[in-house]
Amino acid sequence: MKNIFAEQQFIAEIEKHKGILFKISKMYMDNAEDQKDLFQEITYQAWKAYPKFRGDSQFSTWLYRIALNTAIIFLKKEKRKLTVNSDQIENFKILDNETSSETEERLKSMYSAINQLNNIDKALIFYYLENFSGKEIAIEMGITEGNVRVKLNRAKLKLKELLNK
Repeated sequence: MKNIFAEQQFIAEIEKHKGILFKISKMYMDNAEDQKDLFQEITYQAWKAYPKFRGDSQFSTWLYRIALNTAIIFLKKEKRKLTVNSDQIENFKILDNETSSETEERLKSMYSAINQLNNIDKALIFYYLENFSGKEIAIEMGITEGNVRVKLNRAKLKLKELLNK
């Protein structure tokens, strides 16, 4: 009976937080098929690790860690090349005075630039875009808060350079 409850609870949490999986899949994979494969791999890895989830952190925080680690391992394992297709657009903040084509172009540029970053910088930018604090990022990535500030500033500078090209 306990296994059925755990399974239902896991499914409910994944459903509630599937946006995390979609975002990471889109950030790390270049086409719809690869995104689906990565989404399934993250779900599988989360399911395997779920019995060890103690609830010391929020489920979403735990899922971020698993999703990012899985994406990085999946990328290395498959040795996939990152590019951005127009169908990969995810909603970032939309400006009031923008037309939909301007918004789409801006989002396409953002994803293209993010995909050119290395895996660590990509993870830092992802956490930053998700409004994680420096302390939360440090905990998730296993580095000091000072190191997060330095690396995040460098990643933002790289991103800015890429966007200005």
